[in-house]
Amino acid sequence: MSSAFPRTVDAETWRRELDALRVREKAATRELDAIAAQRRRLPMVELPEYTLDGETGPLSLADVFEGRSQLITYHHMWFPGETWQCGGCTSFTSQFTRLEFLRNYDARFVVVTQGPIDEALAYKRRVGNQMTWYSSARSSFGADVDAPAGGGFAVNVFLRDGETVYRTWHSSGRGTEQISHTFPLIDLLPWGRQEEWQDSPDGWPVAPAYSGWLDSPEIAALYGEKS
Repeated sequence: MSSAFPRTVDAETWRRELDALRVREKAATRELDAIAAQRRRLPMVELPEYTLDGETGPLSLADVFEGRSQLITYHHMWFPGETWQCGGCTSFTSQFTRLEFLRNYDARFVVVTQGPIDEALAYKRRVGNQMTWYSSARSSFGADVDAPAGGGFAVNVFLRDGETVYRTWHSSGRGTEQISHTFPLIDLLPWGRQEEWQDSPDGWPVAPAYSGWLDSPEIAALYGEKS
């Protein structure tokens, strides 16, 4: 266990420094509100028709909405022939286990991958993923929304009007952290993520980036099918 600890002060000093930090936290909250407001005002682009594969067979992109108006997709990286897929994607999507609340907002959140649907569903079971999975292996959908085969992960948001689907937002890389609860929880901790790229006081525990992340076999051991 690390011996690194913040300095100890009296309660009045602690409260004063907490209040100073709170000013910045509230400013960040207001900025996030402003960013969300700008996001709601983004234009959108109409998409052509796509056919994806789901657990029950082929379906249109509009059908993926299941009657709702809004859809969020997480594009899970896929490497053909590999037993274990991207550890970051596997770990990231494992946190989403109760998504029914989105019904109240006329929305869904699903996984789309370039892997063939049978292989994708087998992997979903192996790692115990609770999300609904679809495959874009037989269409250009993934490539067209910045998640091509052999490419990285991504998040996309869509709006549906009847059978017509529009793309409204996209992000990748650290931009996806805003839909995570894992990183915000870790960032509250005194030692934070303990990754070498972060600005931490001298003496804080430090390790290479990603070293604290659970890998796919560890996710499977925790949540996956038990033999």
